[in-house]
Amino acid sequence: MSTTTSSSSHHLSPAFPGRAPWGTAGKLRAWQQGAMDAYLERQPRDFLAVATPGAGKTTFALTLASWLLHHHVVQQVTVVAPTEHLKKQWAEAAARIGIRLDPEYSAGPLGREYHGVALTYAGVGVRPMLHRNRIEQRKTLVILDEIHHAGDSRSWGEACLEAFEPATRRLALTGTPFRSDTNPIPFVEYAEDADGVRRSVADYTYGYGHALGDGVVRPVIFLSYSGNMRWRTKAGDEVAARLGEPMTKDAVSQAWRTALDPRGEWMPAVLRAADHRLGEVRKAIPDAGGLVIAADQDAARAYARLLREITGHPATVVLSDDAGASQRIEDFRGAEDRWMVAVRMVSEGVDVPRLAVGVYATTISTPLFFAQAVGRFVRSRRRGETASVFLPTVPDLLTFAHEMEVERDHVLDKPKKGGDEDPYAEEADLLKEAEQQQDEDTGEQDQLPFEALESDAVFDRVMYDGAEFGMQAHPGSEEEQDYLGIPGLLEPDQVQLLLQKRQARQLSHSRKKPDAEADLPELTADRRPVVTHKELMELRRELNSLVGAYAHQSGKPHGVIHTELRRVCGGPPAAQATAGQLAQRIAKVREWATRMT
Repeated sequence: MSTTTSSSSHHLSPAFPGRAPWGTAGKLRAWQQGAMDAYLERQPRDFLAVATPGAGKTTFALTLASWLLHHHVVQQVTVVAPTEHLKKQWAEAAARIGIRLDPEYSAGPLGREYHGVALTYAGVGVRPMLHRNRIEQRKTLVILDEIHHAGDSRSWGEACLEAFEPATRRLALTGTPFRSDTNPIPFVEYAEDADGVRRSVADYTYGYGHALGDGVVRPVIFLSYSGNMRWRTKAGDEVAARLGEPMTKDAVSQAWRTALDPRGEWMPAVLRAADHRLGEVRKAIPDAGGLVIAADQDAARAYARLLREITGHPATVVLSDDAGASQRIEDFRGAEDRWMVAVRMVSEGVDVPRLAVGVYATTISTPLFFAQAVGRFVRSRRRGETASVFLPTVPDLLTFAHEMEVERDHVLDKPKKGGDEDPYAEEADLLKEAEQQQDEDTGEQDQLPFEALESDAVFDRVMYDGAEFGMQAHPGSEEEQDYLGIPGLLEPDQVQLLLQKRQARQLSHSRKKPDAEADLPELTADRRPVVTHKELMELRRELNSLVGAYAHQSGKPHGVIHTELRRVCGGPPAAQATAGQLAQRIAKVREWATRMT
């Protein structure tokens, strides 16, 4: 068996230089070299590489394929990808380094000019024995791209096991937290943790945090927008609520969908802000593009019309049932047009490195989908590029934005908790919705019926590297422009410093204004936590519990302590207090209790 060092002459550059014969070229990125070294040291039959979107998984996989072919460990390669577009993208990338994959293979002997085939998981699911027979005839490397898709349905997982069980080598790749359900993923090893829960075990992991430190991916600035929503329920009741305020799950869903209605004021305001941001980014990155991820095809077309009104230029619309969808993506990739609008098909794996600004205009709320969507904007071409993603102020999305750097494993078992409530039930339903194959079948029809009446937008906050910045501001205001105008080329530490300076300037302006002019909360984002209705109730319970303990410790009545907390911290009674006010009182009563010990 060849040693690790023998791989040094069989590298190809991340850019796949056309002049380089397959298996020979320049230097790999450090993580790609590290993954190669880890593989070649053990030469396992199965290898799972988890690398953040935009890090270059394709380069690593094809480098390894090149090495295995060159050293006659395998004689052919099979790539399995989630979509038709990605299947073709893999074949094109492989061709640039001399590995010829047939993306149109359907049956029969493989042409002599090919080194292998590129398939979709759905294609394998239709005819698993066809692929098993082909693999049994020659030593094969199977590359399973975004391996979590092999668990999308029982039939796909079983088909992958049946088709690829005889493979000589299997390389599994993923760029995101695995699945939120408990469908086992073929060829992935699971190990029990201290709680007896089986979790996936990766052979090599390269997370977003590491990639950001290496300059491989862009830092992501999240800009969230709140606003007042009004809708009518099926029963005929009119409901008004503000995005970001604690409310029930159903109310959050309906307020969110009201915001995304193209006939309201929220979406036009956010699209104008996003286009303004794109214009700023294009000063430093002239070909930078933007992507709106829409919930369905009707919304995608409506958003494209709004963008044409805003920019004066047509937006590229990509729909899954359009025969020319892949070509539209490729055309946009090579052009300098400003905007593309698409449904889910571009949320995963599609490589358009010039995408730098995104608008998350869908109600899909799984960490898997969110990470894949944001992954479209993080691929770095040179140091200093930043990505900007616009979001509605919805608790789930803000949580995902804060957890960009969290590395996750696929959990095969549900942790045992007291009570009958299944903590994974909502997540499993959302994942099922997110992974529907047809764009128009989003599961929206299963949500409570309602009619969106009106909406407006308010700039709410900026999130970066786990911190929150900014005070609320009206669209088009100087305060909003402060954040939309952040330069498009900045090092990660410069982003943090600049956001702190912009917030300080906002605070300074706020203090100079008369109180009568303050029609929006004059508080910084970190003092306006966005929480769910359930989390707000938990804060109230925690405050009451601490007040009770302090009353016992100090001998003061509960009412006196609550009154003193209001006097010191400000705000209304606990029943009407915001999450930020409750958190402030919790901190204060803990401080008092500490002084007494």
